[in-house]
This record gives sequence, C-alpha cells and structure tokens, in this order.
Amino acid sequence: MTNATIIEMKKVLDLQKQLHVQEGPPSAQLRKDRIDRCISMVKKYQNEIISALQDDFGNRDPVMSIATEVMSAIGPLEHAKKNLVKWMKPEKRKAEIAPLGPLLSLMGARARIEYQPKGTVGCISPWNFPVNLVLAPMGGILAAGNRVMVKPSEITPATSEVMKTMFEEYFDEVEIAVFTGDAEVGAAFSSLPFDHMLFTGGTAIAKHVMKAASENLVPLTLELGGKSPVILGKDSDIAGAAVRVMQGKTMNAGQICLAPDYALVPKEKVSEFVEESVRAVSTMYPSLKDNEDYTSIINEKHFDRIQSYLKDAKDKGAEIVEINPSEEDFSQQPHYKIPPTLVLNPTEDMKLMQEEIFGPVLPIKSYEKVEDSVNYVNAKDRPLGLYYFGNNKKEQDYVLKHTTSGGVTVNDVISHITMEDLPFGGVGPSGMGSYHGHDGFKEFSHAKSIYKQVKLNLNKFAGLVPPYKSKADKASASS
Repeated sequence: MTNATIIEMKKVLDLQKQLHVQEGPPSAQLRKDRIDRCISMVKKYQNEIISALQDDFGNRDPVMSIATEVMSAIGPLEHAKKNLVKWMKPEKRKAEIAPLGPLLSLMGARARIEYQPKGTVGCISPWNFPVNLVLAPMGGILAAGNRVMVKPSEITPATSEVMKTMFEEYFDEVEIAVFTGDAEVGAAFSSLPFDHMLFTGGTAIAKHVMKAASENLVPLTLELGGKSPVILGKDSDIAGAAVRVMQGKTMNAGQICLAPDYALVPKEKVSEFVEESVRAVSTMYPSLKDNEDYTSIINEKHFDRIQSYLKDAKDKGAEIVEINPSEEDFSQQPHYKIPPTLVLNPTEDMKLMQEEIFGPVLPIKSYEKVEDSVNYVNAKDRPLGLYYFGNNKKEQDYVLKHTTSGGVTVNDVISHITMEDLPFGGVGPSGMGSYHGHDGFKEFSHAKSIYKQVKLNLNKFAGLVPPYKSKADKASASS
C-alpha cells in the first residue's frame, strides 16, 4: 500500500505541474471558486469533522473544535476570497538609476512586480489542529493560484480520512489531492520536488523535512513551536492574567504550538498567581475526568511523555501543584487525561524546562527585575509566541524591544494568531516564513520583477558599449 501511494503521489505531482504550465495562472474567478468549494466543504462536513476528532482524541472539547477547526478555517478562506483581486494586481515600483534618478521614469521607463503562482504547494499538517492547519493556510495558497497536495497526520487517522473524503468530493486531484499514510509516506512526500512546501509540526521532524526538501531546493515555510514564555509585569493584574493564561494552557489540553510553555512571575506575586490559577481552572472545569469540555492527551505515547516530565521534575525537587477540583482518581480512566498542573521552583536540568511541553503543565519561575526575565528568555531558542501582561508602557516596550519571537500578544495569550491581517510565523528554531492574509498570498507567490526599458540606448549613451576607446585613443596607443 505504501509503495502504491508513493507512486501515486509522484504521478499526481507530475500531472499538477504539467497543467500548471499548460493552463497558466488561474483567473480570479477560478481562485474564488476553489475557495468557495473549501468553505462549502467544511460547512457540509463539520459534524463528521467533530466526530472524527472525538474518535482520534478520545475526548476533544466539541465547542472548541467548532471554533478552532471549523470557524477558524472558514475565516481565513473568506478573508482571502474578499481580497484576492486586490492582492493579484501588479505592484508599481520606482524606475530609478543613479545618476538619472526620477528622470528615467520621465523618459518612459517602468518597473513593477507581478505575483505569479508558484505551482504546486505540498502541505504537511500536524495532529493537534488537523483540519485548521490544512484549511487556514489554504486561503493564501489558493488565492495565489496554486494547486495543492496534502499529507495529513497519521496520528489522527479518523480526521485524516474525513479530510480525504471531503476533498475528493469537492476537488479533482489535479487541483487538490490528499494522501494519507504512515511516516514512510510522510518521508516520501517531503522528498517530492514541490514548488513550495509548508510544514507544520515539531522542530525535530522539521530538520528531516528541510533536509529532504534541500535535495530539490524546494522553498519552505516551517511553522514549528518551542517554549513560548509568559512574562507577568510588576503591575499586572494577577487574577486577570491567571484566567487568560490558564484558558490558553488548558485549551486543547495545552496541545497547541502557541500554548504558554512557562510563566515568569515577580517573586513577590508567585503565591498569588498560583492561587488565582487554581481558582481559574476550578471555575472552568469543576470536574475533569468525564467532562467533555476538557480535552484528552492525543495518545499513550504523549501521555507517558508528559508524565515523565512531571516525575523528573518531582524527583529533582520541584513542587507540583495538581489542579483537580473534584479530587478525581486518574489512575483508571477511559482516556488519556492529565489534570492541569503547575510546577514551582523548576530548575534548568529538568526535562520540562528543556523540551516543549505540549500538554497542560505550566512551570512557574520567579524573577526580581524585569531585566532578569528578558535575559532568561533570550538565553533560550527564539519562541513562536511571547506573552506580556502589564500596563506599564515603559516596561512593555523594554520587553518587546529586547526579545525576539515569532509574534506577541499583550495582556492575553495565543490571540495574535486570530488576526488575519498579521503574518503568523516563527523565527529561527520556531520556524521560517509566515502566512495569513496578504502575507500568506505573498508567501505562496513568486514576486516576479519586470522592468521596461526606455527607447534611448542608455548603455551606449553612457559609453558602456564597445568599442570603449575613441579612434584617437586607439591611434595613439598603436604608435
């Protein structure tokens, strides 16, 4: 089955590339039609999507699934459809050259950029938001006029099969094709000579994807993750901040690339932050074990990984605060649920301070001066997101100017990803390239520079056309 899938992938890619050349860039009308089909497809299959997510996760919060997998997929598609005609227009640039400057334009020179479809974009999507992270970037990909091949995660097989079914109903494989399969299929997919590839997932796997893509010099957009910090400013509203941080940390049970990974709290406010975090979680989730609002860990492997982080931290002296409002017994349960857990006094030799947690566990570190918190963040890899809470403008500016992250949300967590007019992406180990809105259109387009020369032969006028020496100079040189 795997070999047959790999052969089929190569065949479809060849066909898509061939038609891209033969048919040329699709019209705005066709691009809108493809986006409309995506929107209709998600709306028609939303119940099947939610059901499949339940099957894959064991328990997946259905309200958040509607918000994050259905509505958050439709929004970017509608935004792209609304704006693509404007984005497609050639972009005028100044036609200037020293020493002529603006005179060149007056002589009739013209310069512009035209945005061309790249061709076929390969999309490797993750398991944590398996529908959203295919459909949301599809807005920019289709608005730019590309064809698409998708490899969804094998960790969410039920959802991947639903996606394959719905795409096959609404699209011919020469427009969008979906290929399910195991890690071997994924490796073969990443080695195909796409015109561009989008990978969303972990940094470790991204290194293999990037290496495979390099064999064909395929340009990449990598949306990764890392340890996104929360910095609570000295004047921050601790109770309000705790609610927002724990909302973000418990959403999808922390299985979000932008989830707050650790919190840096003023030393004198740590106890208050812990108390307010416990209160916030207890209000949101009076019970956890059989509560459909609280999502399970995706599988046993990741459940064991997170539990090993907690054991390691406890063995090395950390204080563990498990937030379990109803004091339920999680040793016997139908799903892989882990109660929201705070880890106090973490040290750098603990695994949860070295690896992205990707679960409902929040280490809390104290600091005395805001400069200390900034220095701590800068000593680690640049994160995908950074979150600052506080109203002191001077302190806020200091944090934002002296840290580098993919994006920032002030006085909340994760929310910057919901802004369709802001580029979403990482920096360094947290990713490269970005999408959303106009930035996504440009990311998946080739910006072709076009220059129209004036009638006057400027090179000859400037003495840059051979023969360079005058006849008199030549005569003098020969004598």
